[in-house]
This record gives sequence, structure tokens and C-alpha cells, in this order.
Amino acid sequence: MNEGKPAKAKWWSPRPQGLSGEPGSAGPAREDSAATDGDFELARPAVRLDEDGGDYELRRPEPVPADGEPAGAPAGAAEHGVRATPAVPPRGGPAGSAVESTGPAPFAADTGIPTSAVPVDGAPKPLHDPDPYSTPPYGEPGPWAPAPPVQHPAATPAHGVAAADRSAMPATPVRPPQGAPAAPPGIPAPAMPLQPPSAPTPAPAAAVHADTPPPPSAAAQTPAPDPWQRYDPWAAPVPPGGQGPLQQNGAGVLSTEQRRRRGRKALAGGAVLLALVSGGVGGAMGTYLERNGGVGTVELPQAGEEPTGRAADSVAGIAGRALPSVVTLHVSGSGEQGTGTGFVLDTQGHILTNNHVVRPAGSAGEITVTFDGGESAEAELVGRDSGYDLAVVKVKGVRGLTPLALGNSDNVQVGDPVVAIGAPFDLAGTVTSGIISAKQRPITAGGEKGDGSDVSYVDALQTDAPINPGNSGGPLLDARARVIGINSAIRSAGSGSELEGGQSGSIGLGFAIPINQGKRVAEELINTGKATHPVIGITLDMDYTGDGARVAAEGSEGGSPVTVGGPGAKAGIKAGDVITEIDGQRVHSGEELIVKTRAHRPGDRLELTVERGGKERTMSLVLGSSGGS
Repeated sequence: MNEGKPAKAKWWSPRPQGLSGEPGSAGPAREDSAATDGDFELARPAVRLDEDGGDYELRRPEPVPADGEPAGAPAGAAEHGVRATPAVPPRGGPAGSAVESTGPAPFAADTGIPTSAVPVDGAPKPLHDPDPYSTPPYGEPGPWAPAPPVQHPAATPAHGVAAADRSAMPATPVRPPQGAPAAPPGIPAPAMPLQPPSAPTPAPAAAVHADTPPPPSAAAQTPAPDPWQRYDPWAAPVPPGGQGPLQQNGAGVLSTEQRRRRGRKALAGGAVLLALVSGGVGGAMGTYLERNGGVGTVELPQAGEEPTGRAADSVAGIAGRALPSVVTLHVSGSGEQGTGTGFVLDTQGHILTNNHVVRPAGSAGEITVTFDGGESAEAELVGRDSGYDLAVVKVKGVRGLTPLALGNSDNVQVGDPVVAIGAPFDLAGTVTSGIISAKQRPITAGGEKGDGSDVSYVDALQTDAPINPGNSGGPLLDARARVIGINSAIRSAGSGSELEGGQSGSIGLGFAIPINQGKRVAEELINTGKATHPVIGITLDMDYTGDGARVAAEGSEGGSPVTVGGPGAKAGIKAGDVITEIDGQRVHSGEELIVKTRAHRPGDRLELTVERGGKERTMSLVLGSSGGS
């Protein structure tokens, strides 16, 4: 191709030099030229004689003639052992111009450097100093390490001719065949191995830069795949189905089918996850809308359901166990009616309550018992005692009753927690709580008859648990849901202690009969229909205002104030004596002496401190018994 302006020869173009260093001068011809293998070097471009301004084109190399055949070598070529290459006239150039190739050049003395590489006066000097070690890229690889391959991006030479694909070329430089003369240092190696003389002359090829490696042979064009070759970023793309060099971290590259499978799996997993999330959200929204009637409905936050069980010693735990055994009594008769409370004593249907609760019924009234579950049953009076303000009724035809456990009132201490259950103002199943605020509080209640036969004397437990009219007869429970007292009276603001308290409410002063006394009286009422009272056998002066209980000067109906043969007479008590202590506890009034005495059983022994004539003496007596009313 000779379109446009031909490319100029560069300074690195092969230019043979003789011993004088002048271009075109040949060295001595080698005597063993017949043993060469036909290597050639490009001839020097001839000077054109036309008006092209000195542009040149390279000539095609010609075969080396056989031994003895004239080759048109320059004069003196045989002398220096240099084999000349016949000149091939370029197109448009003068015939006979050629570039000659020289064999191995002699070395300069004492330097080891070829004399052809030593600059000669008047000759152009190379840009680099000669390299005695033949270090790449100017010579053969050095003795210490192989030269790394030079990587260049694919470039397009002048006139639009594409350069050879460097990625397909072998990385190892092509060595000349054995026996061929080596190029002197400083002069680039021939671009490609030349054809032997017998081979046909190849067709002209496009002009290629002198430093471009020759195209590989057919066997070298398809090298074995080497995945560990050096990565070349400017290498040509790997054809489909081919194998390219491993890059980055050396991990295997997924094939197209594997990438497609992985993509399909990812899409399927994403679809399943989206379906699950959508279903959960939709279900939650549906449930919310169903329960709350729409998005616009207002719903206030509320605690969820909790276990119904409670601690056994809590108020709820105590009430839960005691309520099934607490009943409400409705009494009517003799033009009166009232409401009170009672609790189950045994499975036979006996129920303990206050005497003033059942008093309106008299001997012909009606008593109705209503249980915590709402069932009602008729009850009959078993026995009652006004002195203790206790009564027992019994229901019939009722099964499955649960009696309340009885405690011990002597074990109670001030400050112990208590729970009161009753029907204040006919509000059945009312539960209140408090503590024991006092013990052995002597109270008297009743006395409406005027003769004192209906007065109750109670050595009571005091509590601040709210007790109101209707709580009478109900249980006072300790922390273990055991009965320790029977609620009987309250302190009203205007009229003192009252059995019912009128319509006044609780002021935090309630009184209960100790269960020890209630148990004894209930047993006597169930067994005999009446209760016994412990007595000393003396008549007291209830108008005495001094400290203690004074024995009256005379008895009722003018008799002796000390019963003959009674416990007091046996102990030596006389009229006018003042009793100040019982069992070491101070006595301040006659009512208190009665309360302290009735807190014991008949037959119990008491130690009394008696003051007579300003002197105190101690007496011991055994309590007697009298029938109750």
C-alpha cells in the first residue's frame, strides 16, 4: 500500500554498520556462511531521486545466495565474514540500494563491548549507552531475572492500519535460530524470522513499526489456556466459551447459567418473603378492624387478662376463701325486722350470729339465710344468750356447706391485719380490712329493757376495719382466713357503744367478741340450748365512782351481798371490799370486773387483789356457774 505519504524510517530502524561505524559499510564476510539458516535483516532504504522530499520505503529482503554464488555484496564483505543480502529495489527507488546485515562484530579491546556499538567520528550516536549486561529491553534477559512483558494498549498505526493483536502473541521474546548471527547491542532485533532461501517469498504486508513482534506461527497462535497468566487490562476480550485469565482474588467466575440460576433463586426467595410479610400484615390489619370496628373508632388502652389467683395472705386471698361460708340473715317477727350476718360453723348447718340480730324473730318469727351463691334457706333458732350477745341458728336441707376455720383470740396481737365480712345496710358480701387496734376492751351493750337483763358484757377485740349496721354477727378474720372474733358493736359519735349503732356509720371503732368466748358459748347453745356464765357470787355497787369494783353493802331484796356458800364467800370476800385486780390485771369499775370474769369459763381459778380498810390482801377463788338468759 502506498497511499498517502509513506511512513518515514525511524532512528531505531535496523541499519547495519561496518567496523568503521558508517551505515552501509559491511564487516568482513564470515567463512561459514554456508552453514547459516537464511536469516535476513532489512536493507537500508534507498534515497529517492524524485521530488518526494526524501521519504523512503523499506525494501523487501531477498534470499541469501548459496555458497559461491555472487550476491552483489559490497566490497570487502568477504574479508570481514559478512553475508550480504541482495537488495530488492523498492517501488520507485533506485535499483541496487540495499541494507546489509552483519554477523557477529568483533569486540573493542579491553572493554568487552562490540566494536560495532562503539561510536565512530561522524556517525550518529545511540541515545543510550551500550549495556554490557544485555539488560532488557535492549539486549537479552539479564542473568538475575527474566524481563517482564511490556504491556501496551492496542494502537492503530498510521494510515488506519490496525496493529497486530499483542495479547495473542507469546510473552517470551523470539530467539534467533541456533547458529544465526546475533544482533549487536544497541540495534533492535529483526522484527520477524526471515524465510529460508527455498521458501517462497511472502506477499507484501502492511508496514509495521520496527519494534512490533512478528506474528506467531500457526501452532503458537493457539496456546494452551493458562488461567494464571499475568492480567493484561488492555488484552482483547475473551471470546464466548473461552477461558480468560483469573483476576482479582482468584475466585472462580460463575458461568452465565449459574448466574441465571442464582438470580432465579433470589427472585423466588424474595417473592416468598414478600408473601409472608404481606399475609402477616394483612391478617393483623383484618383482626384490628374486626375487633375495633374500623380505623376511625377510638380505642383506649387497657390491660389484658391476668391470672385470678391471689396470695393466700392478701385481702383478696382471704376474702376468696371466706366468702362461700358467710351468710346474710333476714329476720322478721313481732312487728320488727332486721338484717345481720352469720357464718357456717359445721356441715350440719349450724350458723353463729349475734343475739340482737335474731331477737326480732322472738319465738314465732322467721329467719331466712342467704348464701354467697344466692341460694336461700329457712333457718330455726337453736339457742341464744343475751349476756354474751350470741345466738345459733340452723338451716335444713342444705348440703355442701363449707365451715370457716376458727382461730385463737389469745394469740392475737395489736397491729395484726384483719378482714371483716358482712352485709352493712343489707349489702351482702361486703369486705373491709384493717388491724387490731386494741385487746380486752370491756364494753357493754344493750339494756333496752331497763332491768339489765339484756345488757351484754364483752371483753372485746377492737378494730379499725369499717363495721356498720348489718355487719353484726359477721366474722373477723386473721391473715390465714381464720375466725378470731364475731363483729358485734360499733362506737357511735353521740351515744356510746351500740349493738346496731342506729343509722350512724363507722368511725373506725368496731368491737368483736373474742372467738375463744364465742366458741364456748356456741358449743353450749348447740348442745344444751343455753349458755352458762361464770360467777363469783357477789353483788356489786354499780354506782361506785372510785377506782375498782366495790361489793355492795346489801344484796337485792335486802339480803346479803355475798352469796352464802358461793365462790366469793369461800374466798373470804365481805361487803364493802373493793376488788382492784384479777389475775394481775387492774380493774377500774364493776362492768369491767364482770367482763373480766365472763372472759373465763366456769370452774376457772382466779387470783383477786382486795382492798379492805386501806389494806390490800390477795384471795383465790374458783368461778361458779349460772344459767344464761
